Amino acid sequence: MAKRDYYEVLGVSKNADEQELKKAYRKMAVKYHPDKNPGDKAAEDSFKEAAEAYEVLSNADKRARYDRFGHQGNSGPASGGGYGGGMNMEDIFSQFGDIFGQGGFGGFGQQTQGRRVNRGSNLRIKVKLTLEEIATGVEKKIKVNKFVGCRTCSGTGADKGSSFSTCSTCNGAGRVHRITNTILGQMQTTATCPACDGEGKIIASKCKTCSGDGITREEDLISLQIPAGVGEGMQLNVAGKGNAAPRGGIPGDLLVSIEEVEHAELKRDGNNLYYNCYINFADAAIGTSIEIPTLEGKAKFKIDPGTQSGKVYRLRGKGLPEVNSYQRGDLMVDVNVWTPQTLTSEEKSILEKLRESANFQPQPGKKEKSFFDRVKEYFH
Repeated sequence: MAKRDYYEVLGVSKNADEQELKKAYRKMAVKYHPDKNPGDKAAEDSFKEAAEAYEVLSNADKRARYDRFGHQGNSGPASGGGYGGGMNMEDIFSQFGDIFGQGGFGGFGQQTQGRRVNRGSNLRIKVKLTLEEIATGVEKKIKVNKFVGCRTCSGTGADKGSSFSTCSTCNGAGRVHRITNTILGQMQTTATCPACDGEGKIIASKCKTCSGDGITREEDLISLQIPAGVGEGMQLNVAGKGNAAPRGGIPGDLLVSIEEVEHAELKRDGNNLYYNCYINFADAAIGTSIEIPTLEGKAKFKIDPGTQSGKVYRLRGKGLPEVNSYQRGDLMVDVNVWTPQTLTSEEKSILEKLRESANFQPQPGKKEKSFFDRVKEYFH
């Protein structure tokens, strides 16, 4: 199976700096760490793949060779590159100890160094927003059914007055070592302590409300600050607002997916807004003033005399803002001249008299843009 692009593996752009690489690798390692995915071969492979990608991209020389020659640039013995198929967990923990740290990735780290720290799972919700809310940003109060810290035991999992004792199986280390005999000799393996589940301590008497888990499920009211300019499918990460972790661990995150409510009159394209305006050909010829919808309400808008169907007026800065930026899109007013489909005899008579008038004969000039010119302008 062909190797994936290292930038794709870490989910970063080709001009990502050192901090972006480290942050992306840490995120991948947390997700696929073997302690978080016990017995999952696919997760282990993804964990190794992310480590290999970071090992190359975090090294200036190896990254330069990779950018120029791809995977082949670091495959030879002279390159000193890549782990390839010979990569193992000890290599990863040893080489990237500064990233893993003593506490690991929020509890899923190098647990041969200490106790397991529980982490709550992430929550995913969808929030519907109108264009008006997107234009200004909005605070949303959302009710979410999730795990929260047990109120009876304050999240410890211990009954009132009860205490914790050091696990006698692992002596508080949270890990146990096993030595097995193989044809290659004795081999030592390390695993999470089954008696205390890696926490290194045992509850003497469990809380009756949460059965010692330290968490209960209930409805929680969460206040979300949605920034201006978000769009359909965009995901916001609210740290620490996911499910609470057992026995006072690290809470998960709340992942908020944005759904955009369709506006009755305005259509969105990026940060620009479009409005289809229909006028009769008398107003198009003479000119008129009409009302058009904007995100701030109705606004007066002037139609110039002699306006042709298909003319697009651009109202600069009347669109949607860019997220975390002062830039705004525009409001495009697309004028369509409405041709009546039924006429009274009097209306028909009037038009018959005007049909032969010199001013009613089409006389397009160079300033009148063709259909292809308008399409080209629309997409540029």
